[in-house]
Amino acid sequence: MKVITKNFKNNKFLYYLNGFLSLLIPKYIFQKKLSNILKSISFDEIDFILKRVNYYNKIGDNVQLNKKWPSLSQLKLKKKGKTYFFDTYSVSKYFSQSLKANFLFGDINYVPKEISFVKSRPINSANQNSIILKLNKVRHFLFVRDKYPVEKKKNILFGRAAVHQKQRIEFYKKYFDNDLCDLGQINKGTNHDHWFKKKVSIDYHLKYKFILCIEGNDVASNLKWVMSSNSVAVMPTPKFESWFMEATLIPDYHYVHIRDDYSDLEKKIKFYIKNPEKLAQISSNANNYINQFRNHKNEKLISILVMEKFFNSTNQKKPLIDFGG
Repeated sequence: MKVITKNFKNNKFLYYLNGFLSLLIPKYIFQKKLSNILKSISFDEIDFILKRVNYYNKIGDNVQLNKKWPSLSQLKLKKKGKTYFFDTYSVSKYFSQSLKANFLFGDINYVPKEISFVKSRPINSANQNSIILKLNKVRHFLFVRDKYPVEKKKNILFGRAAVHQKQRIEFYKKYFDNDLCDLGQINKGTNHDHWFKKKVSIDYHLKYKFILCIEGNDVASNLKWVMSSNSVAVMPTPKFESWFMEATLIPDYHYVHIRDDYSDLEKKIKFYIKNPEKLAQISSNANNYINQFRNHKNEKLISILVMEKFFNSTNQKKPLIDFGG
């Protein structure tokens, strides 16, 4: 089988160039467009769009505003966290810079005491204080074009990752030497450096039917591109979610599900090797799930509405749309 030669990556140079250029455009130009942008929502898509907006932003009406929250004008470009700044600015520039909000950048794996915009949150019924934005998307939202059907790939679970979190260490302890797996730790300086293997490109991963997607500090960052390929993600039920709405993924429908203690891995891998049509269906289901994130216009619109709903709920601006439930 020929291996795809392209090394799939988002173009960071263009990402940063667009980010810096956007800072040169006066913000009032974007703010004048806000009303028309919200009016552009088509009748056919309104339910889908608002469903996602209300998924990311779960707060209700008349939320108490904390006057100590920083204003949007206080969002500044710093040496660290540039992607978080640019992704936030791409939305916040449409609003008056005097409006207030709290932002927590980085891998957030807890629910903050105060309502905050975050990249990720724990999956539970009490995570309303975590409002999800599409942050660090140049790293996390990467999709691939995989030319090869899953049935032509190798019957191996492939994984390359930095291994320092407990859950990843436990998996490698169990399966590093397993014949069904090709695992490698890409970081050094640990007491398990015997797991070290060189980092390989995404196209190299695509030779394999199964790709390991174990969460790290929060979500599994490779899950998006794996589900956009013809290979299939293998993972336990996710504990954290991001803009990708990991909590809505269905086990053994969108990905091959394994127990939290990984004890059924061999059984599941062998089952899908013997039932390639079922594995191909999971791959197809995953690809269909990805499609909702490919519409750039809707992605931008949903991002703006997530922030719009927050400012409406905290009574900082006049509502321009009814968010319903």
